[in-house]
Amino acid sequence: MISSTFTICFLTALSSVAALGPAAVNLRTAANYVILAKSGVSTVPSSVITGNVGVSPIAATGLTGFSLTVDSTGQFSTSAQVVGHLFAASYAAPTPSTLTVAIGDMGTAFTDAAGRVNPDFINLAAGGIGGLVLAPGLYQWTSGVSIGNDVTILGTATDTWIFQISGTLSVAVGRKVILAGGALASNIVWVVNGSVTAGTGSHLEGVILGKTSISLLAGVTANSRLLAQTAVVLQQCNKNAAGLDVRALDGTHFVSVACEIILR
Repeated sequence: MISSTFTICFLTALSSVAALGPAAVNLRTAANYVILAKSGVSTVPSSVITGNVGVSPIAATGLTGFSLTVDSTGQFSTSAQVVGHLFAASYAAPTPSTLTVAIGDMGTAFTDAAGRVNPDFINLAAGGIGGLVLAPGLYQWTSGVSIGNDVTILGTATDTWIFQISGTLSVAVGRKVILAGGALASNIVWVVNGSVTAGTGSHLEGVILGKTSISLLAGVTANSRLLAQTAVVLQQCNKNAAGLDVRALDGTHFVSVACEIILR
């Protein structure tokens, strides 16, 4: 009897352990899209995108490479490359206003993540984080960050990470961001003032909020969202969504050419 009571109390204590890391970043209605861009989304067949694609304020002419079929309602189009719908500012109501809100929500998310204060880690490893194991927390770099070797993000399913990067973020060819301990990509945010580049065959985890361009080269896989305020370039990409979607807030355009993005 004593043993049973002890076991119950012990399990209760475990379940009440608080999550570690900063408060989560709210993407709001931006979460309704796999790709969301301001001035265009282009793809080179045959990409596979699972989820909704949206462009605003540009018209449907900004959706290139998809061989679009406009729905009878005029509110969206479809494509053999997209398991979902494609939306543009030129489509019938309520699509234009819905897209305006989503674009604004992604901008708000960037501002929120970039504006967090009191970091737990400042300029860790001078930005060369390859080979490290990253605990939950708010990280800040006043320069760029490079992943020259695999990097591990270790924590539970309730822990959170925000990586504030003043410069660029680059992932070397074939290198990976690895999750361990139950950590979830949806709880990881990379907020980058410079460009983001993932080399051929590399792997990303987490939401990427880029102020400029995001470029994923051939063979890249990503369990993430991509939100960029300028251009997003995907060279030969397949995108499969399962819970967490890839999103792109894009000040210019989103280009899909042939890598694989698996989202959870």
